Amino acid sequence: MVQQVTRGIKISVITNFEGTFYKNYKIHYAFGYKVTIENQSKDSVQLNARHWIILDALNNVETVSGEGVIGKKPVLKPGESHTYTSGCLLTSPFGAMRGHYSMVNFTTTKKFDVAIPSFKLSAPFAIN
Repeated sequence: MVQQVTRGIKISVITNFEGTFYKNYKIHYAFGYKVTIENQSKDSVQLNARHWIILDALNNVETVSGEGVIGKKPVLKPGESHTYTSGCLLTSPFGAMRGHYSMVNFTTTKKFDVAIPSFKLSAPFAIN
Protein backbone atom coordinates (compact mmCIF):
# COMPACT_ATOMS: atom_id res chain seq x y z
CA MET A 1 0.00 0.00 0.00
CA VAL A 2 1.17 3.53 -0.74
CA GLN A 3 -0.15 6.59 1.08
CA GLN A 4 0.26 10.36 0.87
CA VAL A 5 -1.39 13.34 2.56
CA THR A 6 -1.90 16.65 0.73
CA ARG A 7 -3.67 19.54 2.49
CA GLY A 8 -5.27 17.16 4.95
CA ILE A 9 -6.52 14.71 2.31
CA LYS A 10 -5.01 11.24 2.66
CA ILE A 11 -4.80 9.03 -0.42
CA SER A 12 -4.17 5.28 0.04
CA VAL A 13 -3.75 2.86 -2.88
CA ILE A 14 -3.64 -0.94 -2.98
CA THR A 15 -3.00 -2.76 -6.28
CA ASN A 16 -3.50 -6.27 -7.61
CA PHE A 17 -2.78 -8.20 -10.80
CA GLU A 18 -5.99 -9.37 -12.50
CA GLY A 19 -4.61 -11.50 -15.36
CA THR A 20 -3.64 -11.46 -19.02
CA PHE A 21 -5.57 -11.59 -22.27
CA TYR A 22 -5.07 -10.99 -25.96
CA LYS A 23 -6.55 -7.99 -27.73
CA ASN A 24 -5.71 -7.00 -31.31
CA TYR A 25 -3.05 -9.75 -31.47
CA LYS A 26 -1.20 -8.31 -28.45
CA ILE A 27 -1.00 -9.57 -24.91
CA HIS A 28 -2.36 -7.18 -22.28
CA TYR A 29 -1.82 -7.22 -18.53
CA ALA A 30 -4.81 -6.20 -16.41
CA PHE A 31 -4.32 -4.51 -13.05
CA GLY A 32 -6.82 -3.40 -10.46
CA TYR A 33 -6.39 -0.74 -7.82
CA LYS A 34 -8.38 0.33 -4.78
CA VAL A 35 -8.19 3.97 -3.71
CA THR A 36 -9.31 5.37 -0.38
CA ILE A 37 -9.65 9.15 -0.09
CA GLU A 38 -9.83 10.25 3.55
CA ASN A 39 -10.59 13.80 4.66
CA GLN A 40 -8.35 14.52 7.65
CA SER A 41 -8.86 18.28 7.34
CA LYS A 42 -11.31 20.53 9.24
CA ASP A 43 -13.26 21.49 6.11
CA SER A 44 -15.72 19.69 3.82
CA VAL A 45 -14.31 19.03 0.36
CA GLN A 46 -15.52 17.68 -2.96
CA LEU A 47 -13.58 15.69 -5.54
CA ASN A 48 -14.38 17.15 -8.97
CA ALA A 49 -11.87 15.59 -11.38
CA ARG A 50 -9.01 13.13 -11.77
CA HIS A 51 -5.80 13.18 -13.78
CA TRP A 52 -3.73 9.99 -14.20
CA ILE A 53 -0.38 9.29 -15.84
CA ILE A 54 0.00 5.59 -16.61
CA LEU A 55 3.44 4.24 -17.57
CA ASP A 56 4.56 0.79 -18.62
CA ALA A 57 7.97 -0.87 -18.90
CA LEU A 58 8.01 -0.33 -22.69
CA ASN A 59 8.03 3.47 -22.24
CA ASN A 60 4.38 3.82 -23.25
CA VAL A 61 2.66 6.73 -21.48
CA GLU A 62 -1.08 7.21 -21.26
CA THR A 63 -2.80 10.23 -19.75
CA VAL A 64 -6.36 9.92 -18.48
CA SER A 65 -8.40 12.89 -17.26
CA GLY A 66 -12.06 13.24 -16.48
CA GLU A 67 -14.76 14.31 -14.09
CA GLY A 68 -15.06 12.60 -10.72
CA VAL A 69 -14.17 8.98 -10.02
CA ILE A 70 -16.27 6.07 -11.27
CA GLY A 71 -19.08 8.47 -12.19
CA LYS A 72 -19.16 10.16 -8.77
CA LYS A 73 -18.03 13.47 -7.32
CA PRO A 74 -17.92 12.57 -3.65
CA VAL A 75 -18.33 15.19 -0.93
CA LEU A 76 -16.27 14.38 2.16
CA LYS A 77 -16.95 15.99 5.50
CA PRO A 78 -14.14 16.03 8.07
CA GLY A 79 -13.33 12.46 9.11
CA GLU A 80 -15.18 10.85 6.17
CA SER A 81 -13.65 8.70 3.45
CA HIS A 82 -14.57 7.43 -0.01
CA THR A 83 -13.25 4.15 -1.45
CA TYR A 84 -13.51 2.96 -5.03
CA THR A 85 -11.92 0.36 -7.27
CA SER A 86 -10.83 0.67 -10.87
CA GLY A 87 -8.27 -0.76 -13.23
CA CYS A 88 -6.00 -0.32 -16.20
CA LEU A 89 -4.37 -2.32 -18.99
CA LEU A 90 -0.67 -2.38 -19.77
CA THR A 91 1.23 -3.90 -22.68
CA SER A 92 4.00 -5.02 -20.31
CA PRO A 93 3.93 -6.89 -16.98
CA PHE A 94 5.37 -3.87 -15.14
CA GLY A 95 4.26 -0.27 -14.87
CA ALA A 96 3.28 2.55 -12.58
CA MET A 97 0.59 5.16 -12.10
CA ARG A 98 0.51 8.58 -10.49
CA GLY A 99 -1.65 11.65 -10.71
CA HIS A 100 -3.85 14.06 -8.80
CA TYR A 101 -7.44 14.81 -7.88
CA SER A 102 -8.87 18.29 -8.40
CA MET A 103 -10.92 19.26 -5.37
CA VAL A 104 -12.75 22.22 -3.91
CA ASN A 105 -12.81 23.30 -0.28
CA PHE A 106 -16.39 24.24 0.67
CA THR A 107 -15.29 26.58 3.49
CA THR A 108 -12.90 28.72 1.43
CA THR A 109 -14.45 27.89 -2.01
CA LYS A 110 -10.88 27.48 -3.29
CA LYS A 111 -9.86 24.76 -5.71
CA PHE A 112 -6.79 22.66 -4.97
CA ASP A 113 -5.02 19.53 -6.18
CA VAL A 114 -4.38 16.44 -4.09
CA ALA A 115 -1.42 14.28 -5.13
CA ILE A 116 -1.98 10.60 -5.87
CA PRO A 117 1.31 8.95 -4.92
CA SER A 118 3.13 6.92 -7.55
CA PHE A 119 2.35 3.22 -7.21
CA LYS A 120 3.79 0.21 -9.00
CA LEU A 121 1.91 -2.32 -11.06
CA SER A 122 3.62 -5.71 -11.43
CA ALA A 123 2.55 -9.17 -12.48
CA PRO A 124 3.74 -11.64 -9.81
CA PHE A 125 5.08 -14.13 -12.37
CA ALA A 126 7.41 -11.49 -13.82
CA ILE A 127 9.10 -10.52 -10.57
CA ASN A 128 12.74 -11.59 -10.15
